Amino acid sequence: MTRITVAKGDGIGPEIMDATLSILQAAGAQLEIDEIQVGEQVYLAGNMSGISAESWDIIRRNKVFLKAPITTPQGGGYKSLNVTIRKMLGLYANVRPCTSLHPFVKTKHPNMDVVIVRENEEDLYAGIEHQQTDEVVQCLKLISRPGCEKIVQYAFAYARQYGRKKVTCFTKDNIMKQTDGLFHRVFDEVAPAFPDLETEHWIIDIGAAKLADTPEAFDVVVMPNLYGDVLSDVAAQIAGSVGLAGSANIGEECAMFEAIHGSAPRRAGQNLANPSGLLQGAIMMLNHIGQAEVAERVQNAWLKTIEDGVHTYDIYKEGVSQQKVGTKEFAQAIIDRLGQQPSILKPVSYANSQAIELPVYERKPAVAKELLGVDVFVHWAGTDPEELAQQVGALSTPELPLSMITNRGIKVWPNGFKETFCTDHWRCRFLPQTGKTISKQDIIQILSKAIEQNIDTIKTENLYAFAGKQAFSMGQGQ
Repeated sequence: MTRITVAKGDGIGPEIMDATLSILQAAGAQLEIDEIQVGEQVYLAGNMSGISAESWDIIRRNKVFLKAPITTPQGGGYKSLNVTIRKMLGLYANVRPCTSLHPFVKTKHPNMDVVIVRENEEDLYAGIEHQQTDEVVQCLKLISRPGCEKIVQYAFAYARQYGRKKVTCFTKDNIMKQTDGLFHRVFDEVAPAFPDLETEHWIIDIGAAKLADTPEAFDVVVMPNLYGDVLSDVAAQIAGSVGLAGSANIGEECAMFEAIHGSAPRRAGQNLANPSGLLQGAIMMLNHIGQAEVAERVQNAWLKTIEDGVHTYDIYKEGVSQQKVGTKEFAQAIIDRLGQQPSILKPVSYANSQAIELPVYERKPAVAKELLGVDVFVHWAGTDPEELAQQVGALSTPELPLSMITNRGIKVWPNGFKETFCTDHWRCRFLPQTGKTISKQDIIQILSKAIEQNIDTIKTENLYAFAGKQAFSMGQGQ
């Protein structure tokens, strides 16, 4: 018997959760349930995060959380509950299987069977943003080695456990050589430990095009957070419908399972909603907690129901569907087919399914770190880089002269092009002459001069080499 936490959510959430739990109970799932309230009512009661301290305690105690969709109220100040839960509980892996149900659910890709494994905690979703000038805001893209290692290890372990043949990595490391470059390097480092699996890497833009056009060319695809968020929805939709897809959010201690669709308040209380997305999340939960036999029974009964043409309104199609049913009736149809298997759709077998355990991350020894220079970002409303170079050049020290100015990453001084459009946000790079060493005191001198000369410095980034290798980007156009 496993104790889990359940939240029925908002909109159609209570209906699809009741339907899902009735199926699990009928299938023999060994569950004890603690129900909590999260979402709209908690937000409107004055809790800007949508979850109470008491609910956090229950989730952390039980470790397993089955959550229906929630509604976030309109207006500013309300935090995304999904993002909060994922980060607070360290749910680093988001797993979304996307499988077509041809010919019973319309799709252009009848042979699609792809699993998107998305990093779930960092990347641009760290949410670290700043307005720095009148015209420019920034969002920091944070990619860490432990974050990369955990998600890549999970993708390979998942592929092996579920009998997959290939793991593909999507990044944009031809442009973001430091951040996406790290993700790609870690993928290449981990791959040799799984010689039974084919591996490949695609640049995200052409990879996304290939996934949309020929998804059967992929098996398990692992990628950083933002790309994974976008492409997991794309993959679910081209497989048949976002409304049919569930997801798992996996951490080292806790896990959350859910549908990927929203709360659909316009459909609430009408016995119309399709519970399939949440049911798919619940099936992943059963596998995670070691109740694979029950998960297999439920999934095959669900496939048999789809195959028999018993469909809710969202997938009902004349000439294909046999019966249009509501939420409760769809759940009952699945219950009636427990113990049966589909004959056209491929039945599932979860014989080896269980929570995936990864090696504990071990921080590697620190390498030699050398300060090579500094980028000083300046808010300046002018438009002539030569004029700015004269002003900022006066900040140079004998050890640390101005070497380059860029605007939005494009070099505009020296030898810039007059056609390059410039905003009021300028990166001024100071680098020493070859062979000279500098210290942070040199940087302080530059910033002190900037204050004296009323130059508005808004940010600095120290430039380093690690183990003798330059660890910062150059300006485009150099």
